Amino acid sequence: MKFNSLYRIIIIVWMSVKFFIQLETFRRKSKHSWDQERWQKLLKKQAIEYKGKAIRLEGLLVKLGQFLSTRADILPKVFLEEIDDLVDRVPSFPWDKAKRILEEEWSSDYNDVIKNISERPIASASIGQVYRANLITGEDVAIKIRRPAIRKIIKADFKALRIVFWLMDKFTSYGNQLDLTRLYEEVRNVIEDELDFKKELKNGLHFQERYKDSPGYRIPNYISEWSTKKVLVMEWIEGARITDLSYIEDKGINRNDLARKLLKGYLEQLLQEGQFHADPHSGNILIQEDGTIVFIDFGMVGHIEARDALSIRKLITGVVLSQYRDVTNALEELRFLLPNSDKRQIEKAIQTLVTLFVEQDLTMMDEDTAEQVLREVQTLVNKQPIQLPSEFAFLGRAISTIVGILYSLDPEINLIEEGKPIVQEWINREESADKRYDPTKVLRQLYARLTSIENPLDRLSNELDQHREWEETVRRKESYSRSMLWNKHYSFTLLLFSMIGFFISLSLKMSDLLLATSISGGISILVVIITNAFERRIWKKKERSN
Repeated sequence: MKFNSLYRIIIIVWMSVKFFIQLETFRRKSKHSWDQERWQKLLKKQAIEYKGKAIRLEGLLVKLGQFLSTRADILPKVFLEEIDDLVDRVPSFPWDKAKRILEEEWSSDYNDVIKNISERPIASASIGQVYRANLITGEDVAIKIRRPAIRKIIKADFKALRIVFWLMDKFTSYGNQLDLTRLYEEVRNVIEDELDFKKELKNGLHFQERYKDSPGYRIPNYISEWSTKKVLVMEWIEGARITDLSYIEDKGINRNDLARKLLKGYLEQLLQEGQFHADPHSGNILIQEDGTIVFIDFGMVGHIEARDALSIRKLITGVVLSQYRDVTNALEELRFLLPNSDKRQIEKAIQTLVTLFVEQDLTMMDEDTAEQVLREVQTLVNKQPIQLPSEFAFLGRAISTIVGILYSLDPEINLIEEGKPIVQEWINREESADKRYDPTKVLRQLYARLTSIENPLDRLSNELDQHREWEETVRRKESYSRSMLWNKHYSFTLLLFSMIGFFISLSLKMSDLLLATSISGGISILVVIITNAFERRIWKKKERSN
């Protein structure tokens, strides 16, 4: 049943709608008296349900669960703790199916290529599973085989995800913070690439070339001859997960040095344009006996465009060197800040967060005070017109995953202090790479510095004007949101009852009810579209008049 597309879409959409209703109902009932204990129980209940369905249905639910399990900025701690082990809970498929795929892809008996293989997989993931084997030519290899029918499953799940994102855009606050249409396209493109092992092969060869002159880091060799869209053959490398602390202790590896080494190795990927490992969880980073770090599994790779590389460098160096104005400017260049944002307020919030989390001043204050400061920062940021550009969704996930690993290796690590020499070394290397003297470039830089000097009184006046404009924009947007709120709830309720009737009539094969609910559902969607368009048109006219 789980391979039926309609069944999967119904289950995923209904679960999402139910979660939205439960959360909104709780918020409304607790508007004047918030019950934190009941809130935590609700989130845990939802997380348990999500994990159960993800394990049963597999496919995109597992991938999204793995993505969300590293995003403390999106989900609360109680939810994250419940779905954290999804990466290790994917059931394996039988050996006879794996053998059939091997022989179909290689167009020959698998024994013509392999002389020995473990029939039980050593790892099972959402897209494929891995076997250890020996080639006829003698190489000890890992063979990754794509799951049967996974492309069909993912295709159905993306239809469900499109519906869920549409509902989120129309009826939740996420639509104001995320470009959900572009985010959907970004997720789809990255995961569809992960289904094609030929692309993973290409990515692996790219990173192999990138790290070839970096001692202490290693990328496995790939056997291109036997790699196809559904089968990937690579060198077998001995090692343990980088978070296996008992292994690290047994081999006498210094955890602090290892954390610094991982920080340096991964930061290199973020300081230049090109590709970065978008799925660096602990299972994809190994540690060998001699302390060598091994990066594996390049199915999920993100891209940093040339236009964004400079801004990302400015962002990282700004955080590391405590130049917070550069940080906010970089965020604006990277399209995180919308035109009406108050950059001075955001700069203060960033400075506070860096001080609390990175410099670990949380240990200097009691828990209640720390939570109060964090709530104030969150309230400040939530009032700002900030969005998450879809192209950075996987970059944020990758960074948060790496930071989690670093703190598991060295809970006392100071990312600012450790990052300073790495960033400075990179800057020096970049400067020494270009030794040509360009007088026009020097003049341009001098002119830019001179013209950047401004009268402090003018600057203060401009900042006050900008702040007043921002406050006025916020008031108009709040008024707009209140105006549309009841219209959205009414339309959503109508659409929800139509959907419920449609699914019931479909399952009971009641053709009369099916026709009626289909018509009412169509009318509901039409009402939603027309009323939203009408409201937006009115408010756009008001905006232009202002």
